[in-house]
Amino acid sequence: MLVQMLTTGKSIEYLRIVAIVIISVTLHELAHGLAALSQGDDTPRKTGHLTLNPLVHMGWESIIFLCVAGIAWGQMPVNSSKFRSAKLGNILVSAAGPMMNLALGILCITLINLFFVADATGIFSVQFLYLAAQINLMLFLFNLLPIPPLDGFHIFKEFFPFLKPLDDGHSGLFGLMILLLIPDFNTGLAAIAALMIETTTGVKL
Repeated sequence: MLVQMLTTGKSIEYLRIVAIVIISVTLHELAHGLAALSQGDDTPRKTGHLTLNPLVHMGWESIIFLCVAGIAWGQMPVNSSKFRSAKLGNILVSAAGPMMNLALGILCITLINLFFVADATGIFSVQFLYLAAQINLMLFLFNLLPIPPLDGFHIFKEFFPFLKPLDDGHSGLFGLMILLLIPDFNTGLAAIAALMIETTTGVKL
């Protein structure tokens, strides 16, 4: 998708998407780290992950893969054994990332409602805010899916402990790969996010 944008001359939109995803993933991971810190785990601080540097959270591999294939990932090292409450800590830390994306989406929607100008141009135009809101709402919805290793699974397994053996990474990653290969999956997420934006702003792009 991103490569197609470059070949069709949509370089500005390409750069916008790359920038938004990098910022969103970085803040997503930082939210996990701050939540872990609040629960008594200082691992994020000790490993140098309490930073806004996207290379620390994503690495060159993820950023390159984002630019080439449109898929990115991040990581935040935590040690759940240090949480004051294992169950509550896991839920709060896991939920922090998606909730950050939801907050960013709501922020962009609020800015659209406050500063909507039909002929606005430039990098921070209504189109940019709409795209940022849509990407963050997609990340919010995607990460809440109850599939390992996504955040939704780590929340879900605290309520249904019999699912914890599935957290070995292999079965979940296989299912996740199949899900991402479904052509209409990303389109469906984008449509849901767009509906959420249009319902709250009246703006349709």
